Amino acid sequence: MGRAIRRGSVPKALVGSLVLGVLFVVGLWGLLSTEPGMEPIDRVQQLIQINDTLDHFHASASRADGDAYFAHFAPEGVFLGTDATERWTVDEFRAYAAVPFSEGRGWTYVPKANGRHIELIRGSTIAVFDELLVNEKYGECRGTGVLRNRGDHWLIVQYNLHFPVPNDLAEHVTTMIQDGVDTGTSAQKETAPE
Repeated sequence: MGRAIRRGSVPKALVGSLVLGVLFVVGLWGLLSTEPGMEPIDRVQQLIQINDTLDHFHASASRADGDAYFAHFAPEGVFLGTDATERWTVDEFRAYAAVPFSEGRGWTYVPKANGRHIELIRGSTIAVFDELLVNEKYGECRGTGVLRNRGDHWLIVQYNLHFPVPNDLAEHVTTMIQDGVDTGTSAQKETAPE
């Protein structure tokens, strides 16, 4: 016959299983819930603000509106261009863009539908994103970056524009880039987005 359980006692294995089950549920809930202290509606509102910021950023560049474009950057912001030499501080990029913007020449990168992904981190004070863009000259491009929450608005701390390279072409493309670097034909921070 099986072992009798004394009245009022619970087997240790059952207690252990219950504790593990509770910890699992609490942990899973933590992974699936929003930022601590953030109501779901707050998170949605933050994402809407970030999307609007990025949309206005691109629209400002397209219409060559330098004041509006650079207002989207944090003072310590950096723009990383497609050439390896392009690491522009906001002041450097503003100085470069002054000429094309004053001539009404901006650059147009249109976000692809459902091509933007945003993650809120550090108590929703920082957002990281990636987005697929379309440019008339270059085709599909990718922008990635970081934004910082400044209370009622978001500012770009870093924006990185680059060209996704299909894996099947990567070796060929990187060889061409390396050959260009070896022969000194690589651009030296003279170009900016077109």
